[in-house]
Amino acid sequence: MSGKHVIVIGGGLAGLSAAHTCLQAGCSVTLLDKEAFLGGNSTKATSGINGAGSRTQQKLGVPDSAQKFFEDTVRSATGIKKGDLPESAWYELGKVLTYESADAVHWIQDCFGLALDTTSRLGGHSFPRTHRSVSGGKFPGMEITYALIEAFENLCKEQPGKYKLVNRARVTKLLTDNTGRVTGVQYDSKKGPQTVTGSAVVIATGGYGAGVLEAGSLLQKVRKDLYDKKLPTTNGKHCTGDGIMIAQDIGGGSVGLDDVQVHPTGLVNPKLPNERTLFLAAGALRGEGGILLDREGNRFCNDLGTRDYVTGKMWSHNKGPYRLVLNSKCSEGIAWHCAHYCGRGVMKKVEHGNDLAKEMGISPQALKATFEKYNEYFKNDSDPYGKPATFYRGNPWTLDDSFHVAIVTPVVHYTMGGLHIDNKANVLNAKSKSPIPGLYAAGECAGGVHGRNRLGGSALLECVVFGRKAGKSVIEYVKTVNDSAPAAGAGSVVTITIPQADGTSITVQISGNGVSSGAPAASAPAAPAQADASTTPTEEYTLKEVAKHNTEKDCWVVVNGEVLDCTEFMHDHPGGKMAIMTFAGKDASEEFNMVHDKNVVEKYASDYIVGKLKPSAKL
Repeated sequence: MSGKHVIVIGGGLAGLSAAHTCLQAGCSVTLLDKEAFLGGNSTKATSGINGAGSRTQQKLGVPDSAQKFFEDTVRSATGIKKGDLPESAWYELGKVLTYESADAVHWIQDCFGLALDTTSRLGGHSFPRTHRSVSGGKFPGMEITYALIEAFENLCKEQPGKYKLVNRARVTKLLTDNTGRVTGVQYDSKKGPQTVTGSAVVIATGGYGAGVLEAGSLLQKVRKDLYDKKLPTTNGKHCTGDGIMIAQDIGGGSVGLDDVQVHPTGLVNPKLPNERTLFLAAGALRGEGGILLDREGNRFCNDLGTRDYVTGKMWSHNKGPYRLVLNSKCSEGIAWHCAHYCGRGVMKKVEHGNDLAKEMGISPQALKATFEKYNEYFKNDSDPYGKPATFYRGNPWTLDDSFHVAIVTPVVHYTMGGLHIDNKANVLNAKSKSPIPGLYAAGECAGGVHGRNRLGGSALLECVVFGRKAGKSVIEYVKTVNDSAPAAGAGSVVTITIPQADGTSITVQISGNGVSSGAPAASAPAAPAQADASTTPTEEYTLKEVAKHNTEKDCWVVVNGEVLDCTEFMHDHPGGKMAIMTFAGKDASEEFNMVHDKNVVEKYASDYIVGKLKPSAKL
């Protein structure tokens, strides 16, 4: 294995899972990403990662199984909601996804020290199986993906001859030898076209959902109807299908490219009603009991139906704007998410049902009638939309309560189609259906895993399951390849300490022999980094002065006492421009600290610091 060099294209959770799997076996790895920061859409995942038969479920007494998860996945993939499933409906990639789901959750827990100690039931699931950490502190996608990012970045620093990370590298071509074996890639950088060679290539570039905003895009070609609707999207601008197209250029096959998921609950900021890149309302909000109401205050569907079903009901019912509503009991189960959405200006808390009715522009009597019907459906297990009483949360609903409310709209969220892969993540040739030697794919760029519709919580799962599957296949494949890659440098060990939300820390050791983790230990407060006084801006500004810089062409934001000029940075920000503009001219510290580690500014954005907030301005 020593000396085998692997190239991974894409720095989201799928690419990182593949990279870590390869390096755990002693391979050297080069990770290429076309954005300024790693993470992709994986960091935006809001509900969690699915797993059936996990240790967490066992502790919580959830009687789930891989077979039941497989059935739920097949029903979502085929649209066969009830009755017996024909033998032809069951498919191999769905079995891999579900039967290896518990191991995927355990790998994240054991190798990267994450808790993932609670579960929610999302739409289309028979049991609560979507894992997240009960302590909160970050969206699950950010928590999981950032742990793998930090581990890989540390390895690159400790062993730069073995592990390499290249950002702002847009791969434009796969290189092959005269036998058709993939031997490397060509990518564009600031220095012009670059080439890197290796024993194998893993494509993990994500989907093509951002194409709804771009004329001539892959999405427009395969789903012109969605493009013509001018739907918004939750996707970052990087999701244009690059990996799919470069594989097609060398004969790679594709499946299901017209299978595009429109999620029912994109969050609308009332101050930016025409914004077309939206935050997603986590499916866990409905899993914890949130209900969907039309403009008249009436329910119109099974709130926990699959995403395609709920979106279809919204379009056919045609009585928007639609709102997602949680009462106080529901909100308690997902308080961190609600607080974050409120801070982003896409959700609002009201103190009484009368206030909710006013917010919706309806009478309190109309809202009361809806709540009374809902309570009756729960009592008699008689919901006309088919929501089982066992799935209800927060009952009884009454006007004498506080509520969280958000305007939601259908949004292009996920592309189920992609490269044709087999159950070992080999990319298959379009004509022969045989594996293209040395080429693998994982994550959203791979098709056929979810059929026509993806279940909530299965995106992060797909990234880990098939990222690891690609990595394992690479490990076996490179044993058969003779090349002259640099020595693997096996035998060295990198130790990483991962701070936890409760003040403890997890110690993780990564080497050519694999990964091991230590038990949580109480950690002392970290000493602040010592900045170079000669380069750190010393100017001080009041909030009033910062507030003058509140436009897209002149945007300042305060984070933990630092004043940042985000005018240029917002175009590279992984969360998109709107995440920055929401706090233009304001102090974003509280919301920033909800989703980021405090060293993020120093680590990734120190060049954008223009000064400090005057101490008196913090009062």
